[in-house]
Amino acid sequence: MGKRIIQQRRGRGTSTYRAHSFRFAGRSAYNAYEKDATLNGTIIDLVHSRGHSAPLMKIKYENGREALVPAYEGAKIGDSFSINHEQKVEAEDVKKGSAYMLKNIPNGTSIYNIELKPGDSGKIVKAGGSYAVVVGQIKSMTKVLLPSKKEKLFNSSCRAIVGEIGGAGRLEKPFLKAGLKAMYKAKTNKLFPVVSGVAMSAFDHPHGGTRSLRKGRPTISPKNAPPGRKVGMLRPKHTGRNK
Repeated sequence: MGKRIIQQRRGRGTSTYRAHSFRFAGRSAYNAYEKDATLNGTIIDLVHSRGHSAPLMKIKYENGREALVPAYEGAKIGDSFSINHEQKVEAEDVKKGSAYMLKNIPNGTSIYNIELKPGDSGKIVKAGGSYAVVVGQIKSMTKVLLPSKKEKLFNSSCRAIVGEIGGAGRLEKPFLKAGLKAMYKAKTNKLFPVVSGVAMSAFDHPHGGTRSLRKGRPTISPKNAPPGRKVGMLRPKHTGRNK
């Protein structure tokens, strides 16, 4: 009798793969929306959150409310931060480290923490060291070049922060040796360790067992196989040599 392999288990939704968000510093959001106005604030702290790859800056607004926002490169305690909702802003007035509507940001400007819908506080380009670039304006839409090199159209009323997000270079430091740090880094992957299918037993994986370990034998999964059984060659057009 077989058992569920790791490909089938990964989508079960059990506590094994649950994100422990109660340990995070908090939700990243502007926590403010003043229509046709500008809301000013001050950075009162820079916070490390294990749920975010970039540092968060703690903002205190003039109205007394506080928010956690991804920090830009070069941010420091005491700097000013503003969210501009005015319909028209001159290009020379757009400064690094503040949020503006996309229609007011000049072409070629680096931005991050972009909203998908006006008022959702930013959903994409939030990883440490990443940034997008404003390409152009098309009627009520703004074309943005994403870090993936794909271009996407956004509602021009969506907000974004000018600048590059902090936390760049965090993955550039080498491990130098195969020690505990390297092991713990690998264990952060929920599918660690990665074991070859042919090294498993027959009831753990379709490729398992010594009888099936034939190098010249094609392993073709059935067309209607369930998730987890779809391993090996996924319905190739042909097997063997091309003649």
